[in-house]
Amino acid sequence: MKVKIIDYGVSDDSKKYYVTYKITDIDDESMNKLKNRVKEELYSKSGDLYLTAYFNEEYYPFQSEESKYRSEDFIAREEIEMWAYLMSLLED
Repeated sequence: MKVKIIDYGVSDDSKKYYVTYKITDIDDESMNKLKNRVKEELYSKSGDLYLTAYFNEEYYPFQSEESKYRSEDFIAREEIEMWAYLMSLLED
């Protein structure tokens, strides 16, 4: 399973902070488990999952000035954290 951030920011309609992840290289059994266990917004398209997580401002991972200058580091860390979270959901 691979996790990649494809978008993040503040939504135009709800004014909430969000991060959207694309989840690839996932088998059907794992995909079905995640569909039943993930509480965030989740949909599938062409065999991949797309997950959008919404954050309060204080928990938004890209709110700091440092994240603007070291965005690659912050993105990589957030992708790893989401991967670990999803893997924990797949454990029986």
